[in-house]
Amino acid sequence: MATVALSGAEKRRSRVAVLDIGLRYGTTAMALVTATIVFLIATFLIVYSWPAIAFNGFGILTHLEWNLGNQYGTGVEHRGGFTGSPGASFGAVVFIAGTIISSAFAMAIATPLAILVAIAMHYQVPRRLKTPVNTLVELMAGVPSVVYGLWGIGVLVPWISSSVGPFLAAHISWLSIIGSGSASGNGLLATSFILSVMVFPIMAATMRDVLSTFPKIVFEGAIGLGATPWQAVTTMVLPAIRTQMFAAAMLALGRAIGETMAVLMVCGSALNQLPQNVFAPINTIAAVIVSQLDSALTDPTGMAERSLSELALILFAITLSVNLIARVIMRGGDRVKRTA
Repeated sequence: MATVALSGAEKRRSRVAVLDIGLRYGTTAMALVTATIVFLIATFLIVYSWPAIAFNGFGILTHLEWNLGNQYGTGVEHRGGFTGSPGASFGAVVFIAGTIISSAFAMAIATPLAILVAIAMHYQVPRRLKTPVNTLVELMAGVPSVVYGLWGIGVLVPWISSSVGPFLAAHISWLSIIGSGSASGNGLLATSFILSVMVFPIMAATMRDVLSTFPKIVFEGAIGLGATPWQAVTTMVLPAIRTQMFAAAMLALGRAIGETMAVLMVCGSALNQLPQNVFAPINTIAAVIVSQLDSALTDPTGMAERSLSELALILFAITLSVNLIARVIMRGGDRVKRTA
């Protein structure tokens, strides 16, 4: 009987060892697959964009004008060993600026709101209401962007045009970023608002999960010692998890930078002009790729399409840079915690 029991134990150990090996190599393989996919995407963008990189040079990062050129005329324009339509000029400054500014405005609006909502969901909402409230926030994160875009066209843009713009122009028009108000409602402010609405639920849900990992006894102990809930959260909880909260904000920023359809529907589709105030029309890299693709496909030289691919490469680099900066800051925060 002892021999049989030992044999059974050995079989179980052997089975566990096989599972451990499978887990180790399986997770390693999945990590390599993920890294390979990112590498292949970057390689494709570089290779496919190379004619545009050579044709445009650094001008794409310094010029405002985006012009597909005369696609129905005769002759071609030679630059960098490649050809484009006569008069073609592909400058991305307007789109890069629109992407960065609208994302920054959206984060400025959404981050404080997401922090407050996450704190409320974790500490203030009654237990019986937590499940429906959490579900509602998570459902907001899953709403398709085109639905937000339609809401922006039907509600947000008219509201900015008829109420917000005239109100701000009447009371604080001396601020240069306000200008004379908004005629159409489409522009930077509408884009920032709709982006903030879209990234807020992602940020709030992630921050709520971060708060749930913090020992609740610390919060309750601070309350027991006489602190108010606000004092307990701002002096005990948030300082201890600020790195994780920052990571949650970066996750939301990634969606804001790459958002396409909702932005395209409310941004005003500006070309060749930088925004002068919060009501001015703008354009983003993702939105212009979609809006200009149809016209680019008619370019007989193919340079317009390659230039859109170069815009995608720039967007990829911006997103990668944001994630890299976030990782560096998080490592710095972890290092400070270990030395404290």
